Amino acid sequence: MNSTFHLLLLVTLIHFIIGAKILGIFHGYSSSHQQLGNKILCELAKRGHEVTAIVQGKFAPKNAVTNFKPIVIEYGAFLRDQSSTLYKTPERGPIDQIRDLHAGGVFLTELFFNQTSVQNLLKSNQEFDMVILEQFVNEAFKGFCYYYKAHCVVVYTVGSSRSTNLQMGNPLNPSYMPDVLLNYSSKMNFVQRLFNSFAVFFATLSFYWTVLPKHNEILQKNFPGAPYITELYYETSLILLNSHVGTSSPVPLLPNMIEIGGFHLNSPKRLPKDLQTYLDEGKDGVIYFSMGSNLKGKDMEEGKRNAILKVFSKLKQRVLWKWENETVPDQPNNVKLGKWMPQQDILAHPNIKLFVTHGGLLSIIEAVYHGIPIVGIPIFGDQGMNVAIAKADGYGKVVEFSTLTEENFGNAVTEVLNNPK
Repeated sequence: MNSTFHLLLLVTLIHFIIGAKILGIFHGYSSSHQQLGNKILCELAKRGHEVTAIVQGKFAPKNAVTNFKPIVIEYGAFLRDQSSTLYKTPERGPIDQIRDLHAGGVFLTELFFNQTSVQNLLKSNQEFDMVILEQFVNEAFKGFCYYYKAHCVVVYTVGSSRSTNLQMGNPLNPSYMPDVLLNYSSKMNFVQRLFNSFAVFFATLSFYWTVLPKHNEILQKNFPGAPYITELYYETSLILLNSHVGTSSPVPLLPNMIEIGGFHLNSPKRLPKDLQTYLDEGKDGVIYFSMGSNLKGKDMEEGKRNAILKVFSKLKQRVLWKWENETVPDQPNNVKLGKWMPQQDILAHPNIKLFVTHGGLLSIIEAVYHGIPIVGIPIFGDQGMNVAIAKADGYGKVVEFSTLTEENFGNAVTEVLNNPK
């Protein structure tokens, strides 16, 4: 009897220490989205879970990770010429941007399911205990959770928003919760609150009347026999939010909505020799300038680029600029270019005095973590909201791209460099 009991106990313990089978889906075309996905999924694999990850080929981990199996998707031509289009986003009003986001989400979701690698996975006999998927206007992805009868975990690359609150039943109050596509912080005046309420109402109406039905068509096509999408949309076990009290406005959250902002941060490493020397010798300080991975400097309007260069040329500080070409026309002597920059390691350098940024959330989090003030030039997505929060919280200035001039950009840079606050 005792030997039988011990055998059963041993089998039970072995069962509990076997890792889960996890399917991770991070389909977004942005490098930041892929960076967040790799950080979570690779860590789960290192902890003994068996992870299958659908990722873009160029963002898959360069080195093999134990228990980590990538399934590669390629968007090809869709990604090549986005930069010049994105720079025109500020010319479009918020309502048009909401429409663009919804339409783009449907397009990207269809593109995803048309991938041969995705269809091969669905035709295989694999089983999964959990599905971890990125939230990016891709509601049809909830079909994976239904198909595999798995726990559904959502990773949202920004903080609490209209999208997360609707599916979780979390409070959505437009009087102090700005829509992610508006350039507002939670400290809105009456007119801003009124317009924000209208934008949230319009976006919610559009979502339920047009977006969800289109995603239901994609869902039924790829998961025949699945329930209507509204039955799956709310079946989310957990949402992980890439937000933090130090960088986002305070909002109420349900217990299964967890803020994990900053989890992508790494301990600083020594820089390549040329960058280390350049920063070490910048005794008057160094300005770091990057518009992120999607926006290319070469696609920036010439007049605005020249205005920025003229401001830099008048400064005693050195400038390190992420730029895709070897040279930039009329490049000042105090400006150094680089096609790729180890951003976290650069911001950790003690001589960095200012970060000129597009306002991507990862960049904002890294700036706050390293104590670097910013000048934000938002272009699209949540960038306007992020830099509005930075301005409201007192660690940044905002220069709207559509009205950027040598004078207003210079004033913002000068104030941040010289104001001890």
